[in-house]
Amino acid sequence: MSDSGGAVSRLDKPQAPADPPLRKNVNFQLLWAGSVPAFLGREIVGLVYPLVVLAITGSPGWAGAFGGVQIFASLVCGMPAGALADRYDQRRLLLLVETVRSLATSSVAAAYFLHELTLIHLLLVAVVLGAVQPVGGSTRMLLVRSLVPGRQLTAALTQEEVRSEAAAMAGPPLGGFLYAVAGGLPFLVAAGGFAVAAGCTFFVRPPARTAGAEAAGGARRPPRDELPLLRRMLVGLHVLWSRPLLRSGMLFGAAMNTVGAPIILVVVVQLRDQGVGSGTLGLATIGMGVGGLAGALLVKPLHRMLAPGVLLLSVGAVEAVLIALLALGRGPWWVAGLLFLMGLNGPSVRVLVDILIFRQVPDEQRGRAVAACMTVFGAGSSLGVLVGGQLLQHLSPATAVLVLAACETVAVGIGLGARSLRKAVWPEDMHV
Repeated sequence: MSDSGGAVSRLDKPQAPADPPLRKNVNFQLLWAGSVPAFLGREIVGLVYPLVVLAITGSPGWAGAFGGVQIFASLVCGMPAGALADRYDQRRLLLLVETVRSLATSSVAAAYFLHELTLIHLLLVAVVLGAVQPVGGSTRMLLVRSLVPGRQLTAALTQEEVRSEAAAMAGPPLGGFLYAVAGGLPFLVAAGGFAVAAGCTFFVRPPARTAGAEAAGGARRPPRDELPLLRRMLVGLHVLWSRPLLRSGMLFGAAMNTVGAPIILVVVVQLRDQGVGSGTLGLATIGMGVGGLAGALLVKPLHRMLAPGVLLLSVGAVEAVLIALLALGRGPWWVAGLLFLMGLNGPSVRVLVDILIFRQVPDEQRGRAVAACMTVFGAGSSLGVLVGGQLLQHLSPATAVLVLAACETVAVGIGLGARSLRKAVWPEDMHV
């Protein structure tokens, strides 16, 4: 009799309400809408900063140094950024990041219009922007995770990819147009975009389960004095390295970044050597951004058809072939087509990495794990740019891309030997 009663009791227990559609998730959509002008602004000034440095100094070396300083600051601050994201309120941290970006970019606009802009000022801004980048990246990822139910995470991350790829496609040509109108105008537009993002972030309200847990001093917030500062910062790297799947995925992703980072540089040198004009060259390089935007539509189908490790290794193998085909040097439209095909793969891989980190790392360590992964990927990109430049210094562009394709092929071969990567499966509750 008691068993029957227990069964009835379980049947009578009210079911949890279904999650509302993602489009009706006001907090996520508000955060996403605010990020659109911010990401666009970042792409706009990403093109303009080297142009301004070149105009001030006349030195291509200093023009490249701006990006180098920014990347270096991001790498240095990557691990501390994860510790901050795990320990403090993520909405407030993101609000602070967007405010700092707006103020730093506004200072460049003001100095430009007052004819007081100097190289030192620009390099200091590069340090500031680089330092807040990993903080913003980590906190945004964690905030999205807290705002979106697990079953909708793939859709939310795909929407994030659409924004990023659209900004990457529209930002550079818009930046060039604004810079031609008035040199300080791109910085004003970007500063306004960061300010809009800060305003939207201010009104985001994470669910009560997150805010309540932190307010109550629950398990989400680790004890402040549990570990020394340095060890706390390295926790994320330790977590990723101690799990075979996460370690293999992180290293393979870093290898792909190392090979992919110099591709645009190689393409630019290749097309320039062929006498292609700057306008046509710009249109050809946009191919990767267009491919990325189209690739956002493939995230869900690819994740349904392929296991994560199989998808990652397949993308690596396909990219090795596409990079090798660049060596044929058949003109700008051939290059644009290959870059488009490379761009198709990007969103699926980035969402894959996000899902694996989001779902397999404990909440209290997730920020540091995300920051550690971003730092390793960033180091791979930096190494790739350095190696790519040296290859172009001593080899023809065609030979350089063949070397890069060979490196990608070796990485795929090593990845095939990692059983944890080959046998990886999607988390059960993702329903991708």
